[in-house]
Amino acid sequence: MDIRDLVRLRKAKDRMDREFDRPLDVPALARSAAMSTGHFSRSFKAAFGESPYSYLMTRRIERAKALLRRGGMSVTDTCFAVGCTSLGSFSSRFTELVGESPSAYRARSHSAAGVIPDHVIKVRTKPIRNEEASAPHHP
Repeated sequence: MDIRDLVRLRKAKDRMDREFDRPLDVPALARSAAMSTGHFSRSFKAAFGESPYSYLMTRRIERAKALLRRGGMSVTDTCFAVGCTSLGSFSSRFTELVGESPSAYRARSHSAAGVIPDHVIKVRTKPIRNEEASAPHHP
């Protein structure tokens, strides 16, 4: 892969990290990287190990988990706050990555997390994709 492609892919990834709550889609991200949608998707997956859509949704679910842990927001409000436009898709993806529905996650006590720094919580509660969950873990 060309170094210029890697730079453009990294910029698109950084944009997803910053703007996860905005309306982003793969064709728009591809245009901003000066690539066709297909080339962008294939190159992104080759560079980062997952599709751009999957990466973006993982960022959104991470943020949703933080909002739901804090309380005070409904699942619907959380869905829209993280940039998702479909409550059904959000709930399905959340359940797939977290292992429980957003409502169940929100209802569960998160009081122990109150004494743990946010950056540690983010690492320890990072959503995982199904293929990561089934892969053997080595200490």
